[in-house]
Amino acid sequence: MILTGPAIAAAVTAGDIAIEPYDPARISPNAYDWRLDTTLRECRGDLDAAHPAKFTELTVPENGLLLEPGVLYLGATLERTGSERYAQMLNGDHTIGSLGIWVHVSAPLGHVGHAIRWTLEIRAAKRVRIHPDMTFGKLVFLQTFGAAASYQQQGSKYRATEGIDISRLYQELRGDRG
Repeated sequence: MILTGPAIAAAVTAGDIAIEPYDPARISPNAYDWRLDTTLRECRGDLDAAHPAKFTELTVPENGLLLEPGVLYLGATLERTGSERYAQMLNGDHTIGSLGIWVHVSAPLGHVGHAIRWTLEIRAAKRVRIHPDMTFGKLVFLQTFGAAASYQQQGSKYRATEGIDISRLYQELRGDRG
């Protein structure tokens, strides 16, 4: 079950959902409109799952940054979100999709207890200019059923994510699960 906008606002007020920074004007009928932070990591060339990705760090200037097709960009949400009561689902939306930007199509689920600034996978179909703190998508909150297990209490490799995080699959391939 997806929380409505008024239910999200009530859960924030009650402390069941954390959104920092929080702006009540960003609540829509069934979601919270999240923004893109100003730092990106540009991953050009070949990637290898057995090794950490090489990247160049970029800052989105006030006049914007031109994304190029064929390049993987990693970014982060401006907002840090989390809940010990609700799961989260992060998606892009029509506002960026209609610009030819695909964002975060591979890992939209935020487990109960996962309190993070989301790492985003960003691709552009055409050259497109993005701007600091622009709305980039929607975050929905989901009621869970069954016994809750907090993500933060698991031994998961991404539990301490604080911003842009490269793939850590190489740790599994080496046998280092932590």
